[in-house]
Amino acid sequence: MKQAGIAFKEIRIPLYRQDSKENILRYSPAGRVPVLEDGSLKVWDSLAICEYLAEKYPHKRLWPRETRARANARSVSAEMHSGFANLRSQMPMNVRRRMPGRGRTPEVLAEISRIQAIWSDCRVRFGADGPFLYGEFSVADAMYAPVVSRFYTYEVELDGGAREYAAFVYALAAMQEWITGANAETEVIAEYEP
Repeated sequence: MKQAGIAFKEIRIPLYRQDSKENILRYSPAGRVPVLEDGSLKVWDSLAICEYLAEKYPHKRLWPRETRARANARSVSAEMHSGFANLRSQMPMNVRRRMPGRGRTPEVLAEISRIQAIWSDCRVRFGADGPFLYGEFSVADAMYAPVVSRFYTYEVELDGGAREYAAFVYALAAMQEWITGANAETEVIAEYEP
């Protein structure tokens, strides 16, 4: 929403505390985050939130305009949403640390290769008109932003095109604001610390 220039108010709920579930349930019927409230409407799944925003703000063009590119963007976004379990578990989000070399199981390395292949394919086939996966910013870029962060945390060596894409996304003002906010947090989740 920040990258697309859609105004919103964020409510941050610290996780992994005794009252976390109770606090989340005040907003999310599923008891999970993220959740988007728009008046009385609640949308509690990241991909569903993206679809809702794309419908509500069609002028923001959150999906590529061209049908084939849009279908591809939805596929790679859904793959990110439901996949890469090894990467998520072995390289959890932690923007406050650098942990080079950690989490490099064969399964994680295979998922890193797959992500690089996705980025390369999207850029080659659909990204000629700009620096994002589909040229202009899309939901797909938002879905892969946490992966970009993980790649920086764990200092994953990327191929040329993937390295350039990751560097571009990491340098975005919205991304830097997210990272700055995370660095200002005081909570520590012990299982995600070195």
